[in-house]
Amino acid sequence: MTDLATRTAALIREHLAAPHERVHAQTSAHLNGKFVESLHLLGYLRDFVSAQGIELVDARGRTYLDFLAGYGSVPLGHNHPAVAAAVKAAIDAAVPHFILMAPEALPAALAARIAALAPGELSMSFFMSSGSEAVDGALKLARAVTRRPRFVAAQRGYHGSTFGAMAVTGDPRLEIFEPFGPRTLVPWGDVGAIEAALKKRDVAAVILEPIQAEGGVNLPPPGYLREVARLCTKYGSLFILDEVQTGLGRTGTWFTCEHEGVVPDVMVLAKALSGGLVPISAYVTRPDLWRKAYGTLQSCELHCTTYRGGPLACAAALATIEVIDTLGLATRAHTLGEQLGRGLRAATAGHPLVREVRGRGLLWGIELATSKDGVAASLIAQWLVVNLLEKGIVTQVTTLSQNVIRVEPPLTVEPAHLDQFVTALREVLATQATGTLASLVGLGKQLIKQRLDAWRP
Repeated sequence: MTDLATRTAALIREHLAAPHERVHAQTSAHLNGKFVESLHLLGYLRDFVSAQGIELVDARGRTYLDFLAGYGSVPLGHNHPAVAAAVKAAIDAAVPHFILMAPEALPAALAARIAALAPGELSMSFFMSSGSEAVDGALKLARAVTRRPRFVAAQRGYHGSTFGAMAVTGDPRLEIFEPFGPRTLVPWGDVGAIEAALKKRDVAAVILEPIQAEGGVNLPPPGYLREVARLCTKYGSLFILDEVQTGLGRTGTWFTCEHEGVVPDVMVLAKALSGGLVPISAYVTRPDLWRKAYGTLQSCELHCTTYRGGPLACAAALATIEVIDTLGLATRAHTLGEQLGRGLRAATAGHPLVREVRGRGLLWGIELATSKDGVAASLIAQWLVVNLLEKGIVTQVTTLSQNVIRVEPPLTVEPAHLDQFVTALREVLATQATGTLASLVGLGKQLIKQRLDAWRP
């Protein structure tokens, strides 16, 4: 190692060992001060310093079970050795990065691997860095294929934070970024509303999640996705399924659309594809649609990005798929999901604060008996999350339904971990919450206690 390389490695180690007060101050000054403030306010702030598998360790040496898993982007747990080894192998090979002027081995291998896994004729991939980018790419493909302006999406559906992805995200808070262009947001599960929009024959694509994750872990009504696919074919629109959070084994099959026997025109992948190490996303489509959109010498580069198919990201993705396949983690997620569902229902049965438990595989939601929106709903849900955190469990509420607690561990979670989560949930509900008013009072007491603890030497 050269002197400069030694110095830069030491610099990284120095930053990783920085006092947490400095990290908080730098984050507040140069990244997002209100984010840090909100963590303090809710009592959620922890300084996590290391992670392995499903376990996180904070600066005080306390261990937590990660039942958030990076919102699904840490499918194999933290720092999985097989994924790390694959990335290191690509680094050690001194492959070129981002040359964009020649076919490259790792993107080619990853595209072929996804084609072998994907349902139907989905065999053409385009790689990017985030789910939002991949959604944008899928929307652009639909416009290029159909030459139509409008998109149809579901209320409380979440598809990302880039401009195109926001246009099809059902979040009223995004109105400050209007206008997005022609779009129609319909109620989740309402086939009639989708057909009414499609009848205008100006819809480029309908985009849905096979399970609304951020919307509150909302499962599709039986036959819903199949009927939407049929209607899209009837009216000449594309059907895009956003499997960013549900794909690659999360719900008990490689892709959640397989539960319904549905093959979309375009499928979007991200999060789990990274293996929790290097960001990567993709949209996957049929060859005939790809040719129609980008099948000429003049159009083949109309959709492009500098970071498409980076070798480290592709190495991580290839290793992730190999681990999921070799260990049978998709099938295992189905089995463990049945155990988790039974445990959650037993722990919450008859409790006045819980309205419903629902999910599939290793993606579950606990809906509280409050409104979906508003300060009270958010505070009560966050109160429950903070109390779980106090018992060594990391999780969070869903973004677009503030009264739903997500349960989303890595696919490598063990049965004993699931039991530990269920026990913690039962204890929190039994000792802390007997209803909405009691929960709000409990939240206030909890925050006061945390402020006092923080001030003590």
